Amino acid sequence: MVEYKRKILVFKRSGGLNFHYIEYYVMSLYSFKVKEILGGIFIKAIVSTKYGPPDVLQYKEVAKPTVDDHQVLVKVHAASINFGNLVLVKGEPWLARLFYGPFKPKFPIPGGDIAGKVEMVGSLVKDFKPGDEVFADLSSAGWGAFAEYVSVPENVLVHKPANLSFEEAAAVPMAAVTALQSLRDKGKIKYGQKVLIYGASGGVGTFAIQIAKSFGTEVTAVCSTRNINIAKSLGADYVLDYKKREFEKNTIQYDLILGVNGHQPLSIYKRALTPNGIFVHVGGSEAQFFQTMLQGPWVSLIGSKKIGTFLQRANQSDLNFIKELIEAESVKPIIDKRYKLSEVPKALSYFAEGHAQGKVVIEV
Repeated sequence: MVEYKRKILVFKRSGGLNFHYIEYYVMSLYSFKVKEILGGIFIKAIVSTKYGPPDVLQYKEVAKPTVDDHQVLVKVHAASINFGNLVLVKGEPWLARLFYGPFKPKFPIPGGDIAGKVEMVGSLVKDFKPGDEVFADLSSAGWGAFAEYVSVPENVLVHKPANLSFEEAAAVPMAAVTALQSLRDKGKIKYGQKVLIYGASGGVGTFAIQIAKSFGTEVTAVCSTRNINIAKSLGADYVLDYKKREFEKNTIQYDLILGVNGHQPLSIYKRALTPNGIFVHVGGSEAQFFQTMLQGPWVSLIGSKKIGTFLQRANQSDLNFIKELIEAESVKPIIDKRYKLSEVPKALSYFAEGHAQGKVVIEV
């Protein structure tokens, strides 16, 4: 409306009749009033209408979401980038389209992690009220994080850790819960074990170091030369430089290996496991994923070493567990870069390069 008022002021000062300005003002006011009649419910969001690289995404206005009896409307203050966002946008690997839509995205607004403030609650919501600060992983609830507002089921939300900003909190949910579930549930982590984390400097890796340490284990991190200090600062007992092929030369065996990133063949990981050791594939090259998926069950069946893949699932209880670790100052998020909501395509392109140190955050 400021622009419209400026135009009409120019018209008044001109001292003459200018139908161009009258038409501009009336049509602009009409557009504004139409939106107001519809509830003033238009927000900015990143919209995906077709699969492709990040630049196919559109920054546009969409209808502000409403809530049903069990939902909570959240004003999003920050979101973050995860590998799942790339899969959702690109539709690759093709197997993912079974869940996200075969020909075009089933979920028009991507983004999983949010942190924000509750604006409205449904009549049957019990645990949250307007004004509450929350964070969540929306991957099990229709996604939608890359928007100014999102409406979500009550059972995916957790109260935000008091000692984190919105941006820091948005960096947590999916990556931290992935690290927790892969170590605890799939990796059967135990006190006193030797744990190796390959790909320890990204979102999942930085959380995995800290969570593994919270279980009382000896942690060896594998990362590039430039990330060695980050790994050490997060509590890694030993750090191997993958650029110097220190992992391949290493003769120590580990009770649990977490493959967060990389392209090593299974034989390298298998050799580095103790007789009853477990290798958990979380991320890495597609070739490594399919090798683990196809060969892992056979290796696990015929021997004592276990090799398997892992897919994270959003879980409110697990996110609450992470919140407690954060408030106890046992875990903290590492943020690499911050982008505006309109810059999500740029943020995704940067993330896709695979060199982020910690998390990439979106400020809304």
